[in-house]
Amino acid sequence: MRVAIIENMKNTPLGALGIALEEAGAQIEWFRPWSGEALPKDTSSHDALVVLGGEQSARDDDTHPYLPELARLMRRFESENKSVLGICLGSQILARAYEAENLLGTAHEFGWKTVGLTDAGRRDPLLADVGDEFTIFEWHGDTFTLPTGATRLAANGVTPNQAFRIGRATYGTQFHFEANAAVVDRWRVEFKETIERKEPGWLDRYPELVASHAAAAEAAGLAIARAWVGTVEAQAELPEAARA
Repeated sequence: MRVAIIENMKNTPLGALGIALEEAGAQIEWFRPWSGEALPKDTSSHDALVVLGGEQSARDDDTHPYLPELARLMRRFESENKSVLGICLGSQILARAYEAENLLGTAHEFGWKTVGLTDAGRRDPLLADVGDEFTIFEWHGDTFTLPTGATRLAANGVTPNQAFRIGRATYGTQFHFEANAAVVDRWRVEFKETIERKEPGWLDRYPELVASHAAAAEAAGLAIARAWVGTVEAQAELPEAARA
């Protein structure tokens, strides 16, 4: 299993997703276009594509000129029936790739929040093991409209498109399911000033919030991560004609 990871800002940890990929024995190749590295030239060297979060918007082409190319790359992987995953910013870029509208600054969420499944989400293998509602970590101000032809899988009162699927196994999640307790603890140190501006008082309440929510979010996140990795494994078992 060969997985391309696109990092959109420095030091973005894989958390629960990294655990699931390691369990599956995946070969990971990192691409860091934020530092000037090239994106994968095509889809031939990888079985799946992951696009991580970042501080920019999905439309910041002036400061991040690789974004249109990345959107096209996500669409190419999907067209070849390969598994694709966009997390937070990655989901916003995926929505852009399918001509949805990026809604900038319209959906502020930070911290552990509750997300509920749609009827389609309850039937989808990505979310089959998280229950009708689950706790998960959020950190975003932007969101998007649902791409034409996509299936909405999860929502809450702030963000109606928390998760969606296109085709067999191309998924976007607005929430950070990869953010297990270790990742969140790292973020609170690295981004202390940013967090205090976005959510005043959250750092003071952090011990209480961790005790109340981190374990449930970690369990849900790992279940989602393992389920997505399972879609990559399933792709390898498809008949040759069904892979393209």
